[in-house]
Amino acid sequence: MKISFVLNDRPTTVEAEPSTLLSDLIREDLSLTGTHVGCDTSQCGACVVHLNGDSVKSCSVLAVAADGADIRTVESLSGLTDELHPMQQAFRDNHGLQCGFCTPGMLMAALDLVKHNPDPDEAEIREWLEGNICRCTGYQNIVKSVIAGAAAMRQSS
Repeated sequence: MKISFVLNDRPTTVEAEPSTLLSDLIREDLSLTGTHVGCDTSQCGACVVHLNGDSVKSCSVLAVAADGADIRTVESLSGLTDELHPMQQAFRDNHGLQCGFCTPGMLMAALDLVKHNPDPDEAEIREWLEGNICRCTGYQNIVKSVIAGAAAMRQSS
């Protein structure tokens, strides 16, 4: 099937089998490997992207469902610059990443949270990130990173 969507601000048209998962399309066909696949069962959250502005686990979405959609991946965060997005910088500064496997999904989920609440507290962050698993158990620093990232985003807006 031919599907068209906007991917990281670029109009994109591709052919995809009806059974292709959005995560596979993004990684395999479009070579955006920042979207990680850890489980293929919607359990870990490493594959979170934004679909029409909301965070979704892309391993649980068929690519054909994205026809006409706006999709953002972790690659969109720093855009065409070499500067890190404030949330990325906060993860770096607060040691919110260890092996880095969960980081793209954590970043995308955190940005969706901050869109809904620009000043989340620790409990809200933990609840919002509940579907994202960190295998290195870096949750405390991830929470600190989201708090710092949200503060930096508030200051820059």
